[in-house]
Amino acid sequence: MRQSGVLLHVTSLPSDGGIGTLGKAAYEFVDFVKDSRMSIWQMLPLGPTGYAESPYQSCSTFAGNQLVIDFPSLEEEGLLPEGSYEPLEIKPEVDFEAVKEQQRRLMMLSFKTSFDKLGCEIAEFEKKQSWVADYGLFRAIKAKFNEISWMEWPDQKIRLREPETLEKYKAELKDEINFYIYEQYLFFRQWTKLHEYAKSKGVMLMGDMPIYVSEDSADVWLNPDMFELDEECRPVRVAGVPPDYFSVNGQRWGNPLYAWDKHEAQGYSWWISRLRALGEMFDILRIDHFIGFANYYAIPSSEPTALVGKYEIGPGKKLFDRIKEELPGLRIVAEDLGVVNQTVKDLLAYCGYPGMKVLQFAFDGELTDPLPETHTKNCFIYTGTHDNNTTLGWWKDAAPEVRKKAEKALGMEEGGDIVEYMLKAAFTSDADTAVAPMQDLLKLDEKSRMNVPGTVGCNWMWRMLPVDYGKVAEKVRMLNINSNRGKFFW
Repeated sequence: MRQSGVLLHVTSLPSDGGIGTLGKAAYEFVDFVKDSRMSIWQMLPLGPTGYAESPYQSCSTFAGNQLVIDFPSLEEEGLLPEGSYEPLEIKPEVDFEAVKEQQRRLMMLSFKTSFDKLGCEIAEFEKKQSWVADYGLFRAIKAKFNEISWMEWPDQKIRLREPETLEKYKAELKDEINFYIYEQYLFFRQWTKLHEYAKSKGVMLMGDMPIYVSEDSADVWLNPDMFELDEECRPVRVAGVPPDYFSVNGQRWGNPLYAWDKHEAQGYSWWISRLRALGEMFDILRIDHFIGFANYYAIPSSEPTALVGKYEIGPGKKLFDRIKEELPGLRIVAEDLGVVNQTVKDLLAYCGYPGMKVLQFAFDGELTDPLPETHTKNCFIYTGTHDNNTTLGWWKDAAPEVRKKAEKALGMEEGGDIVEYMLKAAFTSDADTAVAPMQDLLKLDEKSRMNVPGTVGCNWMWRMLPVDYGKVAEKVRMLNINSNRGKFFW
């Protein structure tokens, strides 16, 4: 049961060009995971990025991120004219604007040259993925209105989904809708091939499901009754968390809250559809902000920060009873970080899902739960997550009392390598699964941090430059061998 994994988002892969893709570099990373005797490649949410390029603010919970479609693969398959793709300069950060401009241009070329010849396959894809036509319509209308939020669309009739107006736009935007369907077809075509390759190597792909969906998403536009919206389809209350370790003002995420009574009345069918789709994409699914299913923080939409709000009772056991009934084979990991009261603990124990421990948290405050000696088998232990600084960056900024506590707990000799000690503590933990961000395996500093919670404009950009996987794999293999990990079991 003892296993290990690595956390690296697809966009951070060292692919040729401006962003990590589902091409050659992804397959090489699967090989690295296998050669390291790890069995899990964990990534962030893989939907189309939304506000500030956050993978946690996607315009669809079902769609894939079109920016990671690999163009050299399309050329090899004859779905893009040979020589069309010229890689952008490889940089340590993603230039999202340059990537999006190139992606749109090349995708339009691929669409014009290959959509018709793939007609039967695309029709079959559209039939299987029942969400994709509505997603295509949503994206086409957004493009028509210069990508402004659907809450601000100037045509109130389409904003409120009046039937006659829907049909009018479907006819008017037929080609644009087909373009977005084609884009999703290519994403899932490439994703399925990568997933099958990972399976053949004994590597499980672990996804990440945000508990909430973006306000500016097809999900909210298509299902307004499922959210706390007023008569004009505008949020009444929004999601976030009160002041905590990450932010003194709390975090106002802005996602509309669920109308949980409506979901219960419909047997949580929307959730079952969402989880079924993600369960088909991934072998393991991390549910972000699991505590929100036990109790969630509600902020009036008029409030600019998260300082004003209150906790409400979530759906709890009723939702997860339905999930286990409808999707008995779904492998779930619960992100139970934050304000974990007894209600949250009881729900996690009831579900039986492994929770998460983060070693950095063991030394940064009064928390004792993440200390290595407290770990239970049924959990995932991390040196840090995408929301933390890298271990090296964290150590550089650590206060003297934090360093002293860590040195004592880790048995660290004077002048010792904190990254080595943290990795050893995670891998030798009693936890069934140990996961390290790739930044820690490479011993990178704070310049390689993925996200700083509560900030906008400088996140989600980090890219791994080409590295010698052989040397890193050898080090991780020894960690696995010495901690009796590296067996491919769930």
